[in-house]
Amino acid sequence: MQNHIKFIFLSHIIFISIGFAKALCYNNGNFTANSTYANNRYQILYSLPHNVSANTGYFSTSLGQEPNKIYAHGLCRGDVTTESCFNCINSTSQQLMEECPNQKEATLWGGEGPCLVRYGNRSISGTLVLDPAQAGYNIAKISSNMTQFDEVWEPLMERVIDRASSGSPRMKFATEEVRLTEFQNIYALMLCTPDLSQSDCGDCLKENVGNYQRCCHGYQGGYSQRPSCYLRWDLYPFYNASASPPAPPPPSLSPPPSPSSNSPPVTTNTTNANDDDNGGIEPRTVAAIVVPTVTFIAFLALTCIFLIQRRRKRYQEVENADEVESSLQFDLAMIRNATDNFSEANKLGQGGFGAVYKGTLPDGQYVAVKRLSRHSSQGEVEFKNEVLLMTKLQHRNLVRLLGFCLAGIERLLIYEFVPNLSLDHFLFDPTKRALLNWQNRYRIIGGIARGLLYLHEDSRLRIIHRDLKAGNIMLDEEMSPKISDFGMAKLFEGDQTQDDTSRVVGTYGYMAPEYAMHGHFSVKSDVYSFGVLVLEIISGQKINRFCYGEDAEDLLTCAWKNWNGGTVSNLVDPILRVGSRSEMIRCFHIALLCVQENEASRPTMASVVLMLSSSSVSLSAPLRPAFFSGTFVDSEASASTTTADKSKSESVKFTTNEASITDLVPR
Repeated sequence: MQNHIKFIFLSHIIFISIGFAKALCYNNGNFTANSTYANNRYQILYSLPHNVSANTGYFSTSLGQEPNKIYAHGLCRGDVTTESCFNCINSTSQQLMEECPNQKEATLWGGEGPCLVRYGNRSISGTLVLDPAQAGYNIAKISSNMTQFDEVWEPLMERVIDRASSGSPRMKFATEEVRLTEFQNIYALMLCTPDLSQSDCGDCLKENVGNYQRCCHGYQGGYSQRPSCYLRWDLYPFYNASASPPAPPPPSLSPPPSPSSNSPPVTTNTTNANDDDNGGIEPRTVAAIVVPTVTFIAFLALTCIFLIQRRRKRYQEVENADEVESSLQFDLAMIRNATDNFSEANKLGQGGFGAVYKGTLPDGQYVAVKRLSRHSSQGEVEFKNEVLLMTKLQHRNLVRLLGFCLAGIERLLIYEFVPNLSLDHFLFDPTKRALLNWQNRYRIIGGIARGLLYLHEDSRLRIIHRDLKAGNIMLDEEMSPKISDFGMAKLFEGDQTQDDTSRVVGTYGYMAPEYAMHGHFSVKSDVYSFGVLVLEIISGQKINRFCYGEDAEDLLTCAWKNWNGGTVSNLVDPILRVGSRSEMIRCFHIALLCVQENEASRPTMASVVLMLSSSSVSLSAPLRPAFFSGTFVDSEASASTTTADKSKSESVKFTTNEASITDLVPR
């Protein structure tokens, strides 16, 4: 089974990241580079993202003359935005060309959607293709009675097949959810290429259901796909229900009782007590109808005006991008020269959205250039978001943005060069961590806290970072911290303190529970991430790997056990032989307060800065931290946000590491 699915497991919470990273390159003919067919393929796939996104998520076309004629189509899910569709088709098309460099026919369910791109040297429109079939499943087993589960799951599959297959020639797509238990629902999504007939679409989806039952029955969610159709289901809402076709109400468990034949006939009284003798309506009745109606219309109009003004204000920063562009845009040729054409020798590391390179500008100034990956999920919105936010933020504990470059498919961010790279390069390295004595670590903790306080309260913009982790803390020549990577940041307006999202982004392990499960985020979400980071700084261990006694457990589990047992010193990095033990224990105490399960119990960053700066401030007793479980599954997968790009092996892998989640719907 190919590695098309990633699973990130923590206690009772499961996230699935779909990334169909391997293209299907058919062996029915090849072409040579620079040939007419190669040029036709490039042109048709280059234009496909725009055509698919501009035509409600599906587009089929052909280009050229025989024998070099090429056919192609692209398909997006019916619940994604136009921009997401464009980005998915774009990245999938590029990946298809890279992985099938000279094959005349290929197919790929790719991107974050996923979306489908298929091309060939023969007509593919209206053709049902069932092979090859692929499937993946969740690592966790279904906890409920399987007989009861099947009685709910199988009728759900049948209903969604019927609705998807009976769709229009523009979209054969359907979603539905059904109650499994009092606290749990089943969510299902299916789609076919809309050029299929209703019967072909239904047959394809039935094959997917059967394939999933044969390979993966008993697991909590997964997918089954073929070149012509796609199925996914899970126990959490992974799709955008508001953008999906409305599902019919679920069938009743038992039909309503039929009326008895002995029952008296039902009569309807049409007499209105307020009618006058001439059949008119009294004035007070008219008033009772008209006044509430007018009031409601007025209220609705005011609400619409308020929402329009709020939306304009929210996107005002994006609309002002042209003002930023004139003063901060760098020339691509200059950046290529500065980085020696992005040479490996100048590569500083691999970030969440691509590689980072060291560069030298013509005036001798060193810079760090973040180059957005072609297959990254970050689009224009995230790119402009980071540029517009960073240009307005000035603080010694934030990395300074010098400018950007947007040319063709290249998207570059140019930052001040921070010579000591990121905190994780030192903290989790057996040799380099010795350079982080307690004095340095205490200064780093304080600097991060002050940087977050600036973002939350002191800047003229209230910003939630949403991806605070050791890899996003840069260290300058004096080992002072600078918070970086604002591509996931969220801007709050005025007195706004919290918000909800259907798109959970950030890094697993640092996510607050209310954000990971419900998409609810606030300043307290960053506080939680800060608490996790402090525990890592004190212990020198990653959040998801830590040894407690003879058993491997996560850091939060160990922290709580040692706190209750009065053995906090067990978690202190053994390298820290010199330093104030009282400061270490106090920081440990503050970290536990920051990772409380109830967000209201967590301190604000203003309180954290006060606690760190004054030992006279008393600290409340912490409760059990969020996600405390006592057990944890370990893995050695990459900790970057590009994990999906690095997992192109032949077997499905399950990971509990810090792999970032970029397009998931929360439980």
